[in-house]
Formats: sequence, C-alpha cells, structure tokens
Amino acid sequence: MTAATIPPAHLQDPDGTQGPQPAPRRSRGVRALRRHWWGFLLLVAAALVFVIPLYLLVTTAFKTNSEIYVWPPKLLPTELTWDNLRTAWQLAPFDAFIANSVVVTVVGSIGKVLLAVFTAYAFAFLPFPGKKILFLVMLGALMVPGHVTLLVNYITIGNMGLINTYAGLILPGVGSAFGTFLLRQHFMSLPKEVFEAAEVDGAGHLRKLVSMVLPMSVPAVATVALVAVIDEWNSFVWPLIITNSVNMRTLPVGLMYLKANDGMTSWGVLMSGTLIVVLPMLLVFLLAQRYIVTGLTGAAAGSGR
Repeated sequence: MTAATIPPAHLQDPDGTQGPQPAPRRSRGVRALRRHWWGFLLLVAAALVFVIPLYLLVTTAFKTNSEIYVWPPKLLPTELTWDNLRTAWQLAPFDAFIANSVVVTVVGSIGKVLLAVFTAYAFAFLPFPGKKILFLVMLGALMVPGHVTLLVNYITIGNMGLINTYAGLILPGVGSAFGTFLLRQHFMSLPKEVFEAAEVDGAGHLRKLVSMVLPMSVPAVATVALVAVIDEWNSFVWPLIITNSVNMRTLPVGLMYLKANDGMTSWGVLMSGTLIVVLPMLLVFLLAQRYIVTGLTGAAAGSGR
C-alpha cells in the first residue's frame, strides 16, 4: 500500500489495516426513514387532512354546476370558469366586505401588537406592586373562552354608542393575553448584559425597548402579529352581533349573507366566496410561517427563567 492510499489514522484498525468506511449519506437517510416510517406516514396523513379540503375548495370554485354534481367526481375542471366568482360578487357587496375586513384587521392587529409589546416589556423588566398576581390573572384570561365575554362586551359597546361602528368592531379584541405572554417569555430570554450596559449609558425604558428589545425580537413580534392578523380576519361571531347593516359586515359574515341569498345549491358560487376569504390569509401565512417556529422557540427558551 503506497503512502497516497493509506487511510487516515481514525479509519485504521490497531494493526494498521483499513477500518470500516462511514456509510454513504444516502444510505444513512434510507435507514433513518426505515426506522421512522410511522412518523413519516403520520406527517403525510396530517398534510392530506389540510390539503384535500383546500384542493376541493379551489377546484370547486372554478367548476360549472354540471361538473360539481357529476359522478364519479372529476379531480380537475374540464374548463376553468370565472362565472362563479362574478356571480358571488354580484350577489353580495364583497367590495364593502373586503374594505371592512382590511380596516378591522389592520387597525386591530396594530393595536394588539402595540399593547402586547408594552405590557410584555412591563412584565419582563419593570418592578411594580402585584406584578406576579397580575401576571397570573393574565394567564387566567388565556383559559377563559372568548364567548363568555360576548354579552358583557356587547352591553359595554352598546352603552358607549359604538354598535355598528369600526370602533365597536375593534376595541373589545385589542387586548391579547397570548401575545403578552409570548413576548414576555421571549423578552426574558434576552441577554441581561445588554440592558445593564444600556442603563450605564443612561438609556431609558423607551429607548431600550425601541433600540434593543424590538430589533432582537423580530421573530416573536412577527409571530404575535401573524396570529393577530389571522384572528381579526377570521373573526365571525363578534362582527355578526355588533353590526346590523350589510355595509358594515366583514368577509366571514359576508359568506353567510351570500349563502342566504344564493342558497346551498350553487356550491361553486359559495366556494368562490370562500376562496376570497381564505386566499389572503393563506398567502400571509406562507410568507410569514418561518417566523412562527423561531418566535415560539424563543418564548420557550424564556419560560425557564
């Protein structure tokens, strides 16, 4: 054996012969797949649970009525039709529904994120009397279903004269116990040395929040913002009971209006309206999904402190 072909020392046996070579990367991956095949099957099954209804929604929205009711069902429409979308737009004022949903989602989400950031910073860094008790009360709010407070919120908004207004739609949902908890746990995982150095330089709380905490917490803040956007966009019960005119309805409530006008026979029209509601949030989720894992893992790191 020449010097050029002598294997490295860690691949040689004690007698100087060549030891076992490491397995190729591909074979290692195959063996790992064989060991965890059941987990792979579970992931595939979970993906199908979400993908199949979405696939049926999209394909039905562009099928004609004759193709929707044909048996055996067709996986793809023979010819794409936009008639369902045009009919849905004519039967219901989707322009007003979209405008209302955008206003409520943007303003409500900004309010939720700002309030969550400030309250989380206070719970993480500011000493004040009853801090632990208030934090436990906030955690208790996470365990209370939102429907329990519907009547109280309705009476309060009614006494304020805000029924059928944007303020009435937005104000009851501005507080976010989940967002406050998530950001507080993440803030507590940040290095304390940075804040100690800032205090030596004379930085106040607002400067520390804007210049240090928020730049280091982009994934966590993005996660809270994403959850807030989805929650506001998909809200149904509260916009249904707090508005009494069609022009103040949001998109989820508008679907019920479309169903009432068109009945349950024109599934293509109803699926087209549903697609209008689902598609924006689907795009937002696909663009921001990478922040979810990072934000949640950062909060988990701070939960041990």
